[in-house]
Amino acid sequence: MQTACQAAQHSRGRRLYNRLRSLLKDPRHDCIHFANEFQQYSYCPREKGETQEKWQTRCIYHAAVWYHDHLAGLRPVVMITEDQEAVAEFGSSASGIYVISTQEYLKSFWPDLPAAQELYSSICQALQERESESTEREYAEHLPGEVLEAGIKSGRFIQGTLNVNKHRAQHEAFVRFEGSTTKNSELNSDVLVCGGKNRNRAVHGDLVAVELLPAKEWRGRNTALHEGQGEDKAGEEPQSQPMPTGKVVGILQRNWRDYVVTFPPREEVQSQSRNSQRILVTPWDYRIPKIRISTQQAEALQDHRVIVRLDSWESNSLYPNGHTVRVLGKSGELETEVQTILVENCINVPPFSEAQLREMPESSAEQPWSVEPGEVGSRLDLRDTHLVFSIDPLGCEDVDDTLSVRLLPGGTRLELGVHIADVTHFVQEGSLTDLEARSRATTYYLADRRYDMLPGVLSADLCSLLGGVDRYAMSVMWQLDAQSLAVCKVWYGRTLIRSSYQLHYELAQSLLNGERAEVPELDRLDEEAERSRRRVELLQALRLLTRVARHLRAQRDQGGALELEGVEVRAQLDSSKNITALVPRQPLEVHETVAECMIYANHWVARKIQEHFPHQALLRHHPPPRQEFFNQLIDSARTRSFAINTRSNKALADSLDQAVDQRDPVVNRLLRMMATQAMSNALYFSTGACSEEQYYHYGLALDRYTHFTSPIRRYADIIVHRLLMAAINAERGLAPNKVPATNKDLEELAHQINNRNRASQHAQKQSTELFQCLYFKDKDSLTDERCVADAVIYAIRANGMLVFVPRYGLRGAVYVKNRENQVVSVEGDGSCEWKAGALERQVDRISTTTSTGTHNFSIFDHITVRISVQPSRCHPLNLCLEVISSRPHQAPVAEAQPKGRGRSELVQEVVRLAEEASQQAEERKGRGPKLSKEQREFRQSKQPNLYSILQEIAEMALLDLHACEAPSAEVQTCSTSA
Repeated sequence: MQTACQAAQHSRGRRLYNRLRSLLKDPRHDCIHFANEFQQYSYCPREKGETQEKWQTRCIYHAAVWYHDHLAGLRPVVMITEDQEAVAEFGSSASGIYVISTQEYLKSFWPDLPAAQELYSSICQALQERESESTEREYAEHLPGEVLEAGIKSGRFIQGTLNVNKHRAQHEAFVRFEGSTTKNSELNSDVLVCGGKNRNRAVHGDLVAVELLPAKEWRGRNTALHEGQGEDKAGEEPQSQPMPTGKVVGILQRNWRDYVVTFPPREEVQSQSRNSQRILVTPWDYRIPKIRISTQQAEALQDHRVIVRLDSWESNSLYPNGHTVRVLGKSGELETEVQTILVENCINVPPFSEAQLREMPESSAEQPWSVEPGEVGSRLDLRDTHLVFSIDPLGCEDVDDTLSVRLLPGGTRLELGVHIADVTHFVQEGSLTDLEARSRATTYYLADRRYDMLPGVLSADLCSLLGGVDRYAMSVMWQLDAQSLAVCKVWYGRTLIRSSYQLHYELAQSLLNGERAEVPELDRLDEEAERSRRRVELLQALRLLTRVARHLRAQRDQGGALELEGVEVRAQLDSSKNITALVPRQPLEVHETVAECMIYANHWVARKIQEHFPHQALLRHHPPPRQEFFNQLIDSARTRSFAINTRSNKALADSLDQAVDQRDPVVNRLLRMMATQAMSNALYFSTGACSEEQYYHYGLALDRYTHFTSPIRRYADIIVHRLLMAAINAERGLAPNKVPATNKDLEELAHQINNRNRASQHAQKQSTELFQCLYFKDKDSLTDERCVADAVIYAIRANGMLVFVPRYGLRGAVYVKNRENQVVSVEGDGSCEWKAGALERQVDRISTTTSTGTHNFSIFDHITVRISVQPSRCHPLNLCLEVISSRPHQAPVAEAQPKGRGRSELVQEVVRLAEEASQQAEERKGRGPKLSKEQREFRQSKQPNLYSILQEIAEMALLDLHACEAPSAEVQTCSTSA
């Protein structure tokens, strides 16, 4: 009811009110917002002397009475309130209208939901404990909102989001002041917040107001590596140059979410709960402080991961108060750890509902889908006129893009076509399927599974442009001058296609190389002459496509397009098309050929929709990176006498091309990885929210860019498809079916998609790290050869160095000084051991001096490391890297030619061991393996997904495991993915 919503806004604030309103607007919840104060028979005027709370309660009750009468008493009406006076006053006033408390409602109407009753009890206990807390103040009170607002406007306070350093969670956090108004000209970096007192109850992710400390109290970032993330100790440690330092004076917006926690050991529970069942639980995320909760199940849940929510954090409490929500499962089990990653990234992927699935077209063996007759006349039919083909990873089933190229009659022009799955034909705007896709925003790819944005009947069947079947497509076709390849004409529209060939990358490259490769579609032909003719036709199309792509790439190179480093892998499949291994692959020109065509289509569609909707088109821009982020790249390159120019993307690209060490190819690869890390994130935005100068895509060197080519897995592409059709219909003089979203609505949607994409990237990274740790966890690092690998130093710290392990695509810290103040001593044969000694750090190297002499570890040196797992009861597992030799690792012969080693091996072995352990446990209980409801219904893929591995996992190895919120970027795959 309107009155209830207004009461929530008045008592709980605007943020909760907005959440309530968004839930009411979501059609999936079947809610109605009744404006009871504007309805003649339910309106109640406020009586003289009546409090607002009493009046609102009376309004809601009278509206309930009216609704009961409106239904002629056929349905009971329940009014829930915690006001016991209201229960006593109205509880027995009218038959069929129940005025009861939440507790009574759960007991009477939902007796079979013990989890809901336990949640209610937990919240009540938390509220009672909050009332009985000590009045002694632990933190300064936050300033009132009006004071904060005035201070931000005047420049006294700085507004920004708090980011806690997970490696020094108790002592170091940063506030980025983007968008703040400040008169302090010294501010050219983030603001450092040191210690819990200065953080003043702000939690990672909160929007805060910060006041700068006097310049003499400014401090620098800590430059030492830290063993045991989150267990840092304050003290005299090496720091960078002093930077702006401040303290939190107010919270502008709490951004609390669900947190996964672990209960303390039994002995700690007993010591904490002498007077009550109040305990401190430890969050999975290092950046979140311990949370005080009230529970009666502390001992029973010691070995489990549990979801909690924060309720409050008062100034008289050292820790925030919270309550339990639900139990995820036993810690250490694969499924529990995967679900933990999803919860920590706010990823909610329930099974598609029956109502959503009813919106899907019929497609089965008994009733196969076919082209609708009306669509044949309204679309450009390319089935008999164009040679359409796809080039994807081997075994790919979700084909969302195809290509065509041909020489037009007369020979003066050629035609290039990019044909994308027409998802919007099947997903109507505002439908339940559309709302669910909008909520998810993307397909979520983890190391061993994926969660689709769209139901499988679309993503794997009707929207997949498979070979030999009719499919709907959205196409962009250019007429190019046959000699100069200049664009003469461009056409956009809906088409009907039938892909003639479903090629994979290696097959297409073999054909281009003139090798004798088997094409399945040709092998099925009986006549040799026809087979030869069609092979020649296909080869001509591939060569023509390659020529066009080379021209497109050259154009972007002239503008400053970057080619950054990714992890190049290819999938190895078995007869069932399941991935059995990843093996290193050499980059093929055909990868770049396909990518250039997709980038070209995205660029031209961006131009089209921006021209027709200058203030409400969805584009994607990539802001230039901050120059200080290039410092590590510049310093590292200087050690090999390379000069890196970062004044523009063109200068950076040229510098990277010249920074090649002929003796060690990995040097250029690492430099490109560092450049990738320096990049800012590419983001979606509404054109009405930015000036045209801000449209630019730094990595691709394009003035306008969007995403059009993957609507099966990205909701942004669905929006762009709808905008493109609206622009086409406007040109044809057709009235729009629906008015396009306003700039404000589109900007809110872009913000939501950006957040979901960021969550997807974080979940991917954490999932990969989980499998890496589980893979090494049960191996003896002292005897197992798989735990020893070559590593390359890429950064120097005060007490160690950061290294990259190419074999497993991982990064980590290697210490040369331990907690006992011993340093690494290098023997004559290169072996290393801990001894008493001294340590000296330079910009490009770190030196250890012991009784055996002095040894330098320099940037780009190859060393041998041993990989083990650092156990953790409450937090995610971590890999520990230890230097065992100052020389490069000499791999055994069998290892020198890896067969499926690397990330795929990690995933396969961990999944296999987890399944075997689960099955054995179930068999010991005398029953077969039992899958949870979640596993049965929405684990949509147990095998690593091809697209995720080849297009997404590349950026996993580029993320620095020892950087606090290190920026990521999509530009690292500019050469292979748009």
